[in-house]
This record gives sequence, C-alpha cells and structure tokens, in this order.
Amino acid sequence: MNANETDHLRNIGIFAHVDAGKTTTTEGMLFRSGRIRQLGSVDDGTSQTDFLEVERARGISVKAASARFQRGEITVNLIDTPGHVDFLSEVERSIRVIDGAVLILSAAEGVQAQTEVIWHALRERGIPTLLYVNKMDRTGASAERTLSEIRRLLTPLAAPVQAPVGAEETFGGAVPLFARAMALDRSASTGAANGGKSELRDAFRLALMEAVADADEEMMLHYLEHGDINEDELAEAVPRLTKEAGLFPVLFGASGRGIGIESVMDAMVELLPSPKGTAGDPLSGVVFRMERDPVMGKIAYVRLFGGIMRNRDSVVNLTRGVEEKVTQIRRIDSRRSEDIGELRAGDVAAVFGWSEARIGDIIGSESSVPGETRLAVPLLTVQAKWEEEARYPAIVAALRELAEEDPHLDLQWLQEQRELHVKVMGPIQVEVLTQVLQSRYGLDVRFGEPSVIYKETPAGTGEGFIAYTMPKPCWAILRFRIEPGERGSGLRYESLERPERLLERYQNEVALRVPEALQQGLFGWEVTDLRVTLVEGAHHVWHTHPLDFALATPMGIMDGLNRIGVKLLEPILSFKISVPEEHGGKVMNELIAMRGEFGPPQLRGERMELTGMLPVATSLDFPARFGSMTKGRGILSTSFAEYRESPPDVKAERMRRGVNPLDQSKFILYMRKALAQA
Repeated sequence: MNANETDHLRNIGIFAHVDAGKTTTTEGMLFRSGRIRQLGSVDDGTSQTDFLEVERARGISVKAASARFQRGEITVNLIDTPGHVDFLSEVERSIRVIDGAVLILSAAEGVQAQTEVIWHALRERGIPTLLYVNKMDRTGASAERTLSEIRRLLTPLAAPVQAPVGAEETFGGAVPLFARAMALDRSASTGAANGGKSELRDAFRLALMEAVADADEEMMLHYLEHGDINEDELAEAVPRLTKEAGLFPVLFGASGRGIGIESVMDAMVELLPSPKGTAGDPLSGVVFRMERDPVMGKIAYVRLFGGIMRNRDSVVNLTRGVEEKVTQIRRIDSRRSEDIGELRAGDVAAVFGWSEARIGDIIGSESSVPGETRLAVPLLTVQAKWEEEARYPAIVAALRELAEEDPHLDLQWLQEQRELHVKVMGPIQVEVLTQVLQSRYGLDVRFGEPSVIYKETPAGTGEGFIAYTMPKPCWAILRFRIEPGERGSGLRYESLERPERLLERYQNEVALRVPEALQQGLFGWEVTDLRVTLVEGAHHVWHTHPLDFALATPMGIMDGLNRIGVKLLEPILSFKISVPEEHGGKVMNELIAMRGEFGPPQLRGERMELTGMLPVATSLDFPARFGSMTKGRGILSTSFAEYRESPPDVKAERMRRGVNPLDQSKFILYMRKALAQA
C-alpha cells in the first residue's frame, strides 16, 4: 500500500447539541451520494443511522452509527454521534478514531452547552473541524448572531466560506465567498445564486480574510500590505490551514429542506485531511465500539492506524495481554454488512472472533494510537429492580453485556445482597436502558430513583501503616503518606522506598493495588484528588508472597484515611439558561434555592440569559420544573463542570462492596478465602 493510498479516504465524525439537525444532515448526505434511494426521517423513525428499536421509537440517537459513501473518488467513513448529553460516552469514543469533524449548530439556538463541550474535546485532540450552521430557515435564525457567538465562545479563527442569502422563511441558500470554494448547492434558490444582500456578503468575506490572516503569519503580512487576500490565495490558504486545524470554515444551510448538504459534502472531502499510516507500518489499532451478534458473538469495531489485518490472522491485544484469531472482518454500513476479508491502515471495520476484547483495547502496537478523551462523567447511580426472581441470572448477564458495550455504566454487582447498580448520565439514559432490556432481552426491569455519585478526598495529611505478618505464612510491611491534592488532580502515586528494602516486583504490586484500594473510601465513594507516597516497605526473604501486598495495600490505605478523615465532594454542573424576561426573576429565585451560583443576567432582546454553576444533588428535578416554570419557552442546557467540597450538613454514604479493610482480621480471612460470607 502506497503512502498516498489513504488520500482517497476520510474518517469524519458528525457532532452537535441535541436537535441541531445532525442525523437529518447525515441522512441527506447518504441520499445525495446515492447510498440510499429514499430519504428517511428522524421523526418517523426511518433514518438509516438510527437503526436501534429504541432510537426509532424515541426519535433520538443513542448510539454512534457508522455509514460509508462516495463523493467523487473519495470514500467517506461517517460516524454519526448522539447529540443528547446522556450519551456523551459515545461521542468521546468516536473522537478517538476520526481524522476530521463537522460540528453542527442551530442558527436559532446558536452555541449551546454541549456544543462547547464537544468543541473543547476536538481542540484538545487537534482535530480539523468544519462548522455547519443549520436550520437557517427556522424562526429566529440569524447567521450574523451565530457567527458572532462562534467567534466569541468557540474560536476567533472561525472563517465563513459562504454568505447566506436570506434567513427564516426567506432563506434561499448560500453563495461561496471565493472561487473554487464549496460548490453552490444544486438545491439553492435562484435568489441565492444571484448573490443576495451584498452588504452581508462583503462583511462575511472580510471576516474570512481576517481569520485567514490571523491563522497564518505570511497571510497577515500580505493582508496588512495589500489590504486584501485574492481569490487564488484564499483557495490555497483555506484548505491548507483547515487541514492543519489552524482555521475553521463556517458553512450555512437548512438540512431539513436539503439546502447546504452538498456544500458540506464538498467541504468534507476538500478541506478535511485523509488518514495517516500505511500498511507497511506495525499493526496498530484501537477497539472503539462493542456489539453482540446472536450468531457470531462479539463484534469489535476497530480503527486501524497502521498495518494490515486479514481474516484468520492471530492478533495481539496489547491491553489484555492475549492473542486472538480474527474469524471475519466485515464492513457494517448502517443496516448492511459485507465480508471484506481485510482491514488496512486508515480504515474502520467490524472484527469477529475476539472473545476477550473490550472498548479501548489497543491492538498490536500503541505507537500510532491517540490517547483517550474523557467527556462523559456519570453523576448518578441507579439500582435495577425486578419482580420475577427467576429472571435474576438473565438480568445479571444482560447488564454485564451492556456494560461491556458502554464501560461508563460500571455495573456494580453486590452478590451477597443480590443487588445490581449502574452509573448513568441522566434520566433519558435510564429510560433507554429500560427499553433496551425489554426489546433486546425480553426482560422487565425498572430502575429506582437516581442517587448522586459523590467522591471523597483526604481532610488533611497523615500516614497509614500496616504490618501484615499473621497468620503465617505472610509478611508485608507498608507505610504510606497521604496528602490532599488540587481539585481535579485525581490520584498521584510514587514510591520512595529503596529496591533493596522492598523488591521491585513487590513495589509494582503495591502500585497496582493503590488505585483499587481507593475505589471505596470511608463512606463507600471513590477517593480522589490526593497524593499517596510509599515511604516505607519491607518484605521477608522466606515468608513473603507477592499477593501479601495485594492484601496489605488496602489495609494500609484505609488505615491512613481513617486516621486523617475525609471530606465529601459533590458534582457540580455548569448551566446556560435563556428565558423570556418576565420569567427571569422566578428562575433566579429557584437557582438561589438550589445553591446555584450565577453572574449578572444578560438581556438580549426580550430574553434574559444566565450562566453559572449548580449542584447536581439539589437540581435533579429542575429540568422538569423548568419547562412548566417558563411555559415551555425557556432553554436550559447543562454540562458537568467539576467536583467541589460539599457543605458540612450534606451526608451521603454508599453500601460497601466486600469486607471493609479496616476490619483487618475479617478482611484477611475473606481475601484468603477462609470466610464464606462477607
């Protein structure tokens, strides 16, 4: 495979805040490329990429879906991601495997909370991105306002490559701002083709030139000297800077009417980059999605960054430390599937035969695989409940399977209590889980009221000590220093003990067990934002076994936390609210009652905008109340912001799994399988 063979391939993700028109746009691309013969509808449940029963019933995307189409000589692998915040885990997994992105915004709502979350994740990864302003035909749509918001809230390097003609009911399409820019939509009206308002066109062309000048030093010098950037210079600079993620073209359309889709498709193939890597590179890939086929078993969706993989190859799963055989490689495109026999660098496909594979596993070498992007932070936990006790084993199996497909569910199976708990992002995800368990497994499961997921952090600095020397044979001595860390810093661990005092293999065992020991603190929540240092350790030449340190580490850590004490941390949301001005006072009073914090309200026309922070614990039912409070005219968007120290009067404790290491005698017996029941 030549290095330029991937020039004919694009891996592109489609992202948006919910209801910005993402799936409608994707459907339009598949139709215009000839991939489907009839346009589907999100509302009617007939779209190609919403293929799950629950998606069709609810009219929303809950799973990332892949589709493939041709645009000229270019093959596009398209990943259509969910827009609802409850399914943000699908978005973060998709970001890892794409080379370019289209971020869709509504011209009526502008930049919304999840738009910003996705944008920052794309920037963190340096992914070249197009911005598509959709729904230009909607009441309240404004290209100027939306572009201004994009440049203020997302990036000043947003560069309009088109000027829209009209807005709301008069919207007729968009015209290119320089020659060889995205072709004018065949579906645009004659008014658009004739150019529309020259003042807006001139203003947007000026914004384009300024963005190009800001993104490139040579262009800046040229612009300052000549006061203009000509057609040929723009035609060269815009694709080059976009592929370098130094410039972000903005396009306009109304996908529901089929306007603007052709331009976005052209921009995707002309302005977004092809994959890197060749078949001659070492095998390097990542599993980004898991499904299960009733006949073939597990399906691992893989993006290959280097090398080549064929049917019947034995491949190393670096993460699991196992080698597994590929039984089949299939191209799964919406509802169609074909055996392709091989997967080459730069492409994506479904691999069958890997029983051990999990989401996030590295295949082959990790050298070419980008790091993970963390967006989804489940803030709630719910308990599964069922009527028929005989269905308990089937429910356990179903939830374990679903947790493999979405690791953020983090299934907690309390076997002694026969309880099942999962972590969720919000109420919509709970409803979807209920429907999936019914439609896919035939199981009637309901979930209890959601509980907030708190965390713990050390209240001060101190030490934990354990001398695990009885009952023989065993010998493990550990002393830890535990210190609070900065908020959001997670766990930082290091060892100061010399290898001659504590052998390296024993130190490795301690390092492995410290994060596990911190999964449950004094109140049963994960302990975070701390520094743990091993300051003393000792083994015995004859009596020590490596597993002694697997037992000693949690006892030493919990001893330290018990001496120091912990503080409770609660999750905080950032929010953005827009309401008619007459409802503003009532909403602000509600926010204050929920311990919310917000800045001075901003008046925009007849509406009031508020941004601030809000505890999850006090606002669980706020979205439902907000709708009635504003008579359905308010807009509320939220996203996870941070964990913050809870007020002293907040008490929250979670049932512990297993035996508490503070009860050292019982814990030792339990871990040594000498205690039948916890």
